[in-house]
Amino acid sequence: MNIPNDYLPILIQSAVAIGFVAVSLAGTHFLGPKQKKEAELKNESFECGVPVEGNARTPFSVKYFLTAILFVLFDIEIVFFYPYAVNIREFGVQGFIAVSVFVAIFALAFIYVWKRGALDWDK
Repeated sequence: MNIPNDYLPILIQSAVAIGFVAVSLAGTHFLGPKQKKEAELKNESFECGVPVEGNARTPFSVKYFLTAILFVLFDIEIVFFYPYAVNIREFGVQGFIAVSVFVAIFALAFIYVWKRGALDWDK
């Protein structure tokens, strides 16, 4: 199997990420507390140690979902920087201009969202 040198950092990062997940899952399984079959009260639903009150179908604030969507949007922006960082030498000035335009568009979007108050949790 012949792997180009450009893909080697991506493969190493993927292997480290998968290894971290595997070690974390195995560690929590073997080192974590064991569930004992005790009283039914212990196995009932709870929210942060407080007994359940009301219906679980209570609607969330739209701000919660808006913040989550904005997080995903700006998080995906970071993913698009990875190919640029790996191939920065090959892109040259034209690549720099393209990435600058990309960053400028997202900066304008962030300023727009900020000015509209989408990030103000108290409103």
